[in-house]
Amino acid sequence: MGGTKPVTDRGSGFPRGIPLRLRRAVRPGILYVALTLYQVLNAADALPFAYVANAGSGNVSVVNTTTSLVATTIAVGLTPEQVAITPNGLFAYVSNSGSNNVSVIRTATNTVIATVPVGSGPTGIAITPNGAFAYVANFGSDTVSVIATATNTVVATVDVGNGPAGVAITPNGAFAFVANFGSATVSVIATTTNTVIATVPVGSSPTGIAITPNGAFAYVANFGSDTVSVVTTATNTVVATVGVGNGPTGVAITPNGAFAYVANFISDTVSVIATATNTVIVTVSVGQRPDFLSGTVDGALVYVPNQNSDTVSVIATASNSVVATIPVGAHPTGVAITATEFPSIPTLSEVGLILLAVALAAALALRIIVRPA
Repeated sequence: MGGTKPVTDRGSGFPRGIPLRLRRAVRPGILYVALTLYQVLNAADALPFAYVANAGSGNVSVVNTTTSLVATTIAVGLTPEQVAITPNGLFAYVSNSGSNNVSVIRTATNTVIATVPVGSGPTGIAITPNGAFAYVANFGSDTVSVIATATNTVVATVDVGNGPAGVAITPNGAFAFVANFGSATVSVIATTTNTVIATVPVGSSPTGIAITPNGAFAYVANFGSDTVSVVTTATNTVVATVGVGNGPTGVAITPNGAFAYVANFISDTVSVIATATNTVIVTVSVGQRPDFLSGTVDGALVYVPNQNSDTVSVIATASNSVVATIPVGAHPTGVAITATEFPSIPTLSEVGLILLAVALAAALALRIIVRPA
């Protein structure tokens, strides 16, 4: 009241000579351009990244799956074994068998934000489909620690068989399947009660385990038997046994459920099983001592950590051939891959997107300018 400065000019940040209608038109255009530029320039952050646990280095290599280059390296605990990533891609959980804990990495910054004490010698790790819990197989304690991801604290400890090494969770989140290396069994945990409801005999020294996307079958790699046991989850019984290479460890199943990829630790190969017939259709040579492998969300690639080669072999599932070999840290043992958070637009380049944003902003500004007062 009583001031000489017009109310419409207060704090606008524009020169006084520019009409108010034009200022109001320009602001939305600027915001639109800024938002589009931000999304374009940060598109690389949305690309899938592979998190590789390097047991010999005590760190995790973060691999850009587009360039096949290590983007950064994150120090974690001693002897990191396996990695699991939350469904929203925001956090990576790393089991450190030498430190008896789990490192929690924020993927946006690639920094460790929490360290969770668990049992002795944690190896296998899996996260429920809703992202609420991480199940950690403690090889030395014969237990599974259940971590609530909201607080990063252990809320339950479940007794299983001897030397649990691998864990997988059904797509509906109802059950956790645990491969017991020392017992030649698989423990089935009901996640609602965190109690073992079944124990399934499999081959010798089961290590890795994966469940088909439809939840119907669990594929268990038996290190000591050179086989894979196929367990039907409906009855928790073995319905097939598939011969693979020597010393199978990790298992990964394609998103369409058609193929299971099995890392043969001693043979330095990966066996590809057609799940429709439970037969090996091809064997792929990789690096030395392949371990707990993982596939991309689109099913196009499988990443295989090679312990004795200090590399990751990348297999293209269309040709079942190695299309890249990536140097990482010492003795990589496990890998997990994030999903793409933003959809790609293959018909427009980044420059094209920027020009489109500018054009839309200009059109928006003109539309508002010519609107009747």
